[in-house]
Amino acid sequence: MATAYCMKCRKKVEIKDVKQITLKNGRPAMQGSCPTCGTKVFRIGKP
Repeated sequence: MATAYCMKCRKKVEIKDVKQITLKNGRPAMQGSCPTCGTKVFRIGKP
């Protein structure tokens, strides 16, 4: 599973509802939400 750092929980969490996105410069990234608090989390790179 894809993980990202949640700024609110201050720990690494598994990303819930992962979406693959592409940044302006063409790099792949993942976006979703924290399963604990619901805050948006983001990670650059492939899963």
